[in-house]
Amino acid sequence: MRNGLRIGTRGSQLALWQAHTVANRLLEQGTRTEIVVVKTTGDKRTDVPLAAIGGKGLFVKELEEALLRDEIDLAVHSLKDVPSLMDDDFVLAGFLERGDPRDAWVQLDFVPPSELPAGAVVGTSAPRRRAQFRARFPHLKLEEMRGNVDTRVNKLRAGLFDGAVLAAAGLQRLGRDSEIASLFSLDEMIPAAGQGIVALQTTKTNFRAIAAGNAIDHAPSARAAIAERGVLQRFGSALDCYSAIAVHATIADDGMTIRAFVGEIDGDRAIRVTKRGRHDAAVVTEVFEELVAQGARELIAK
Repeated sequence: MRNGLRIGTRGSQLALWQAHTVANRLLEQGTRTEIVVVKTTGDKRTDVPLAAIGGKGLFVKELEEALLRDEIDLAVHSLKDVPSLMDDDFVLAGFLERGDPRDAWVQLDFVPPSELPAGAVVGTSAPRRRAQFRARFPHLKLEEMRGNVDTRVNKLRAGLFDGAVLAAAGLQRLGRDSEIASLFSLDEMIPAAGQGIVALQTTKTNFRAIAAGNAIDHAPSARAAIAERGVLQRFGSALDCYSAIAVHATIADDGMTIRAFVGEIDGDRAIRVTKRGRHDAAVVTEVFEELVAQGARELIAK
C-alpha cells in the first residue's frame, strides 16, 4: 500500500477490534490504512498451556517477522502480550487510551468465587492471575483456560469450568459487559503490565509508521505503559512466561502510584509493593528495589 499504512493484526475478534480502532484513529489524522491479518503461533496452538510453548510472546513473534519482511508497517498488540525486552529492530510508536485495566470474574450464575463450593474449577491462564487468585480463594481448583473470549465463555457454557478470570477490557470492547459478574479491584488482583492498553509496534527505520503512531499516542497511557514495563525491564532476562508478576501504574495530579506483585504459581509466598511519588523513574526504581529486598529474585528463579 504505497500511500497508506499496512496494519498487521491477529485474526481474533478482539484483535480485529483493536486494529480497526487504530485504523479509524489514523484516518482521523488523514492516514489511509489497510488491515493485514497474520496467524500467530499463539493462535494456532490452543491445545496446550501457553507457557509450555513460549508464552505470550508467541502472539507477537509472527507480527514482528512481518514487520521485518516489510509486509506490514504497524503491528497492533495488546500491550500485555508484548515482552518487556524487545529486539533492537523494533519500537513502540504509540499507545491508545487505556481501557479498564482490571480483571473480571465471569460466572454464568453470577456466583462470587467465595461462594463456590470447594473444588469448583476456575479457568485462567496467566501465572500472575493464578498466584493471586489462589491466595484469595484456596478452596477452588485452578485449571488452564486458553482461547479467545468466545472460546472461553463457551467452555463455561459447556460446563467445563465453574468460573473464569478474564481481562475486563476485552469483554467490554466486544460489548459483553453483561457477562461480567464482578470486577476485582486493583488491590485484589493487580493487573498485568500494559493490561487494557493497545500498542503500535513498528521498525526503527519506518519513520512514516513512527510518525503515525506518535500522532495518535495517548500520553497518560504511554506514561503508565513505560513505567509498568520499566519495572519488568529492571529484572532483565530473568523473567519468562512462567513468572507470576504483575505491575500497574495509576496517574494523579500529584504523581504516580505503582502496585506490584511477585508470587509463586503453586506456592504460598507472595510479595506486594505499593509506592507513590512525583517522579515516575524514581517510583519505578523504588518498586523494583523493594521487590528485590523482599526476595523477588528468588521467587522468580523458582
